[in-house]
Amino acid sequence: MTAATSASPRVRRPQQGLRRGEALAGWIFTLPVLIILGVFLLIPVLMALWVSFSDWSGRGSPLSPNVQFVGLENYAAITVDGGLPTRDFGTALRNNAWYVLLVVPLQTALALFLAVLVNRAILKGRGLFRTAFYFPSVTSSVAITVLWLFLFSATGVVNEILSWLGLNGPNWFQNPSGIIHNALASVGITTGPAFLTENDFLGLSWWDWLSGPSVAMSAFILMAVFTTSGTFMLLFIAALQNLSGEVQEAAMMDGANGWQRFWRITLPQLRPTLFTVLTLGLIGCWQVFDQIYTGTQGGPAKTTMTPAYLSYSSAFLDQDWGRGAAIAFILFAIVIVFATFQRWVLRDRPVSKRRIRQYQVVTRHPSPAAPEKEATR
Repeated sequence: MTAATSASPRVRRPQQGLRRGEALAGWIFTLPVLIILGVFLLIPVLMALWVSFSDWSGRGSPLSPNVQFVGLENYAAITVDGGLPTRDFGTALRNNAWYVLLVVPLQTALALFLAVLVNRAILKGRGLFRTAFYFPSVTSSVAITVLWLFLFSATGVVNEILSWLGLNGPNWFQNPSGIIHNALASVGITTGPAFLTENDFLGLSWWDWLSGPSVAMSAFILMAVFTTSGTFMLLFIAALQNLSGEVQEAAMMDGANGWQRFWRITLPQLRPTLFTVLTLGLIGCWQVFDQIYTGTQGGPAKTTMTPAYLSYSSAFLDQDWGRGAAIAFILFAIVIVFATFQRWVLRDRPVSKRRIRQYQVVTRHPSPAAPEKEATR
């Protein structure tokens, strides 16, 4: 055996990780973006967090020695003190909770319906319908709000149409009564049971929490559904066009009708897009501000006030910057909690053992007496 053949071949081990210099190059290329995000996003957020724990009056720098650390006083003022700030925050939270509860499901369902409708191959002029449905989403929210104030005024178009049907429309943006309380009052129920009226949360009784959105907020709910469904429709259309038609054809051959194919096949495949739409809708609804600022500025009787608008009015109008920042961070925590819960609900679950057994092939083994019978034959 020669030395050449006896020598073991040199084995090159694959390099683990990045090559020399690639990590440095990556940091160099991303450094400008990191600096921009740090200067215009991270630092302002940290300063706002400090303001929520301080008594800053809005004059001078929030980092000056004259600004004192007050701990959780600003958060306590709007959550547990029981004064007017607590009641205002509870009112804003109730208004926004009903807004989210109605807008998110309605806009998601309408967007999905429109996407399925305009995605059908037999529909003529699909591009025209897509543009028409999406057009409200690209229109300025201020312009839409001004239009809505005109349409839903006491002598507006909406009440005129209702009068043709024999109905007396309300003075929409001046009516602070809750729609659930109005529905109960129509059947003679004007007050709630004692356990709802005598117990409160954030300065409001549970009976007030269950009043539903006010008539004025209901008009804003309709406006939100009208203006946002077109954007989410495009997301659903993009997802529908990426679905394979083979599964649909197999289901049709098995005798599944249209509703069964949609509920059992199409909708489960849209789960990632559904999560995106629900998350974006949830964040947008909890941050509603410009419609309220342009339209009613929290009125009538604070029934359209939202936490975002309350944060603005506390900081910029009342000059209580610490309380305004505290409201903003509580709102941020609410959005994170709801988004996390929504992700948990829409997570991919493992198939249960009961359903697995439905698709398992059962192998039947021949009985021991079978070979003996064959031999006797």
